[in-house]
Amino acid sequence: MKTVDFYNKLKTIINNDQRYHEDAYEFINDAVVYTVEKNKVKNEKRHISGKELLDGVIEYAVKTYGPLAYNVLLYWGIDSGTAVGNIVFNMVKCKILSTSENDSIDDFKNYEDFKAALTKPFTPRRREIPDILPVIS
Repeated sequence: MKTVDFYNKLKTIINNDQRYHEDAYEFINDAVVYTVEKNKVKNEKRHISGKELLDGVIEYAVKTYGPLAYNVLLYWGIDSGTAVGNIVFNMVKCKILSTSENDSIDDFKNYEDFKAALTKPFTPRRREIPDILPVIS
């Protein structure tokens, strides 16, 4: 549950960095909760890596927004793993999220094609058409 403190910190972030829509921060916060819950072992919360979070963001976006996932995230300014990392580390600076000593913004770079990851589940598969006509020579 987001508190008044969350929204006050969010205002501070947006005043300092206007690259991303306010809804992008709420979405990433929800995606973090989703990813932590998905990856916890026997009711124990554990730290998630940047790669795990990016995978969770993709999964959560597809689950939440379906075929519109890429367009929704793009509208908010989330167009890459790097954008996710920027949002996460903005939230870390304001103590909304926390990191371990091994975490780096670089963990979010070089993610596979972000757009493809969000749209692939909805791309129609090509079906092979059998050769039913005889070849005439």
